[in-house]
Amino acid sequence: MRYLAFLAIILIAGATFAQTKLKKTQISKEVSVLLPQDFMPMPDDGIARKYPATTRPLAVYTSPNGQIDFSVTQRPSQFKAGDLNMLREFYKANLLERFTKVDFIREDVTNVKGNDFLVFEFVSTLADERGASNLAPVQKYSIIQYTIKNDQLYIFTLHVPFSQKNSWQPTAREMMNSITIK
Repeated sequence: MRYLAFLAIILIAGATFAQTKLKKTQISKEVSVLLPQDFMPMPDDGIARKYPATTRPLAVYTSPNGQIDFSVTQRPSQFKAGDLNMLREFYKANLLERFTKVDFIREDVTNVKGNDFLVFEFVSTLADERGASNLAPVQKYSIIQYTIKNDQLYIFTLHVPFSQKNSWQPTAREMMNSITIK
């Protein structure tokens, strides 16, 4: 009986810590990525609420509990892929302005499946600084990748609650390293 209880504990622990299974997801004719099997496309009203920007994301996929999001935005660009190093400081300044605090894990230009990407991997803190608020700061682990192909800027973003960073970091990196653009 002890043997069965021990075996059950090992199986449950193994299932809990098993790496997330990824499947190929076709975002558009040109773009595909490996995403967790249980990620679902976010409905249009959810996208409008969560991403109120002038440029609507091409696609947003979210985890079943809605805490983890992967998004792709595409817009015209006058820059070329060779300009990514030059654009690094501009995009970094944008991130530093958007959040209360940013701790960069990685910021570099790297090649993924034949395309150069400007990669920012970081932990951000967003505090409500209105003075009368008692809301706790929100911390997230994120990877944002920028690339330019065929006069189009593509921005790939993955946000994970900071409390899940350690368990999600390997999967997040695998997802972001699977991006294919034709």
